[in-house]
Amino acid sequence: MSQTTRRRVALVYPGDREARRNATPENSRFLNVFQALAAKGLNAEPAIYHDDFCDELRRQLLQVDGVLVWVNPIEGGRDRSMLDALLREVAAAGVFVSTHPDIILKLGTKEVLYRTRELGWGSDIDLYASFDDLRRELPRKLLAGQVRVLKQYRGQSGDGVWRVELVENPGARATSLPEEALVHARHAKRGAVEAKITLREFFALCERYFAGAGKMIDQLYQPRLPEGMIRCYLVHDRVEGFGHQAINALYPAPPGAPRESALPPGPRLYHPPTVPAFQPLKHRLENEWLPAAQRLLGIPREQLPVLWDCDFMFGPKTAAGEDTYVLCEINVSSVSPFPESAAAPIARAMRERLQRS
Repeated sequence: MSQTTRRRVALVYPGDREARRNATPENSRFLNVFQALAAKGLNAEPAIYHDDFCDELRRQLLQVDGVLVWVNPIEGGRDRSMLDALLREVAAAGVFVSTHPDIILKLGTKEVLYRTRELGWGSDIDLYASFDDLRRELPRKLLAGQVRVLKQYRGQSGDGVWRVELVENPGARATSLPEEALVHARHAKRGAVEAKITLREFFALCERYFAGAGKMIDQLYQPRLPEGMIRCYLVHDRVEGFGHQAINALYPAPPGAPRESALPPGPRLYHPPTVPAFQPLKHRLENEWLPAAQRLLGIPREQLPVLWDCDFMFGPKTAAGEDTYVLCEINVSSVSPFPESAAAPIARAMRERLQRS
């Protein structure tokens, strides 16, 4: 048996003790990854995680050669602080971990939108490092008639993402915006509806996002959002599939319907990396934006996640009628589901990485 055949890979994803006790590749949502890893001569095993049995996972991961992790920044009301400390310990012991928590902090938080705003995929965007920054800067932008999207530093599934605009603009002569001014605020979390509240009430909703080292990103709303979002799934630095979602969390109310009406998000349709419609985006991401982001953030190719994704909105069309794209977010902590076309590249990347170690 070759050395490659003997290599062990653990897939880490959340669950309770019963799920850990009964976990098999066959009852996992990652069966296609298990099968692809096996086809590359790697022995893969499930590694169910919960803070309550962190030590059990530590013992398991210290016995394998590589680890793939699918755990959200907030899972079951808990953050990843214990898990990330464990993954750093395991990586320091020589186990390959994807994605390493240090790379998540560089690439997988909303702050990356601000840090890479000049790279061609950026937009009108600001960073609020404190609650006072939010209270000082947001009113000025709303007073200018802008619609803004506020995003908490770390989160998922639309939690902590808000679309906000003034109900009525006080006019060109106004120089300040009182906190009693009314705003339309829509939370992107599933099931939320638009509310008409005061600016003071909106600030109160956002204050919790600044707890600890919390921050918020403020991004100009893109009017072409109703045309959908394109998700590029990458294995290291190559796009290995796409997802297209026409109706998304901040999709506006249908014509004639009350503003607070919300359409349920539509399905994300998956495509292989060869789909013609998305080739211009694929080319720019692989050949322009990602190399520039790697240089800026200090992330060499071998440290890029084995699987991650970039979400893009349509920006304004060029004078020639061509599409532009605006980065909405980068997902690194837990990328699932993903196109079937990505499973084999994931396994190939893991084998190549373990062969080099």
